[in-house]
Amino acid sequence: MTATPDWRARKREETHRRLYVTAMRLFGERGYDQVSVGDIAAAARVSVPTFYAHFPSKEQIVMPLPDRGEIDAVLATQPVDLPLADRMRGAMLAWLAHYDDGARTELLDRWRIVAATPGLRNRAAEFERATATLVTEALARDPAASVSPMTADVVVSASLSAYTQILLRWAEADGQETIEEVAEAVLAALREL
Repeated sequence: MTATPDWRARKREETHRRLYVTAMRLFGERGYDQVSVGDIAAAARVSVPTFYAHFPSKEQIVMPLPDRGEIDAVLATQPVDLPLADRMRGAMLAWLAHYDDGARTELLDRWRIVAATPGLRNRAAEFERATATLVTEALARDPAASVSPMTADVVVSASLSAYTQILLRWAEADGQETIEEVAEAVLAALREL
């Protein structure tokens, strides 16, 4: 019997989810730094190469990078005639709004781990820069976006730094305020520049 593409996709998604749930459980039990990729793979009953077929690194379990299509889609939700800072603000709020309650709970759980792990807090800045590169590349591909490369770099970097602050402050407050409330406070501070 030959496996259908739908079956393979379902199986891949089940394995991906099992790896994610297993990793998050282990991080909660032992702490992020005390869990290796080998620990995650063994507990999820897969090989280490299978882990890497699903996640490029252990960090990307808690801080997944958006892909090009996701960035293009969220930028497309914002009118191109807005000033770039307003467009970025709207795109960040649209991105946060796309999380349903279950995904929002997982986001908070992941960022609690980031906030509690000094090495991950530092890595968050690297992920922020990698995401900024993806966003500036998307803006460069958009013929309607008429900003200089320097303006795009500065505005996007500042905006994504604010985005990281939103997530860290939300996690540090243990989700006591809504993410929208934290976002409004952080973005208001950014407007003070």
